[in-house]
Amino acid sequence: MMAAEAGASRHTLAAYQNDLERTAEALQVPFSIASTDDLARLGSRWAELSPATVARRAAALRRFFGFLVDDGLRGDDPSAALPRPRLERPLPRILDEGEIARMFEAAEDRAASGDGLALRNLALLELLYGSGLRASELVGLPRGAIRQGQPFLMVRGKGEKERLVPISSRAEMAVKAWLELVPDGPWLFPSGKKHLSRVRLFQIVRQMAADAGIAPDRVSPHVLRHAFATHLLSGGADLRVLQSLLGHADIATTQIYTHVDSARLVELVNARHPLTDRTR
Repeated sequence: MMAAEAGASRHTLAAYQNDLERTAEALQVPFSIASTDDLARLGSRWAELSPATVARRAAALRRFFGFLVDDGLRGDDPSAALPRPRLERPLPRILDEGEIARMFEAAEDRAASGDGLALRNLALLELLYGSGLRASELVGLPRGAIRQGQPFLMVRGKGEKERLVPISSRAEMAVKAWLELVPDGPWLFPSGKKHLSRVRLFQIVRQMAADAGIAPDRVSPHVLRHAFATHLLSGGADLRVLQSLLGHADIATTQIYTHVDSARLVELVNARHPLTDRTR
């Protein structure tokens, strides 16, 4: 149902499977006969888990029990007894524009040598920060995804939904240089018989951060996506446009970046306002 009706990605399906398997171990009775009391006891058994993990597992269970009821496999839905931890959404980690510039300078210096992997890495960086792609969207790009003179790229994102994202002339040039070295095959960023993995992309991005003198643990593909969004918003981008570019189904997800921008404004006022150093 999750694959065919909800259009869930394979990563979402794997996450649901893992949550249901871990819950089955804690529940100790079959889902088909689990009572509200059984589900209520999960709260104490999940006590050592983070609130985010508890919320995710409870959401998976609610979806699952709803499926059982809809398909006539249960006559009741006991999921109201599941815990509902209160979550405070953390602000996304980002890099400032100076740090982004340092990453590009380091990547461009390495690519100037003509080294194939350096050219590939520069193309990856251009697409992550320049287009705000998710890691899975980037590594899964087909070889012909970017066409010369075409300012947009069609991306298949979460839930198999397609959207248009802009491609800068810088990114187009970086990809063109990399394509001259890519062997024939279906992927823009091949690795063996498949495409580059998300794990390998994560490692590459962290190494590029280290090359630029930035602590690697501060940087990931998603941090670059956050930087893309925050810097666009700071530059005056409309929130609805940003929602479309990022592929967010709900604008509430996009609104987190308004809080990031507000937090930066508060820091700026506290650091730069003339009254900051004034004593009574």
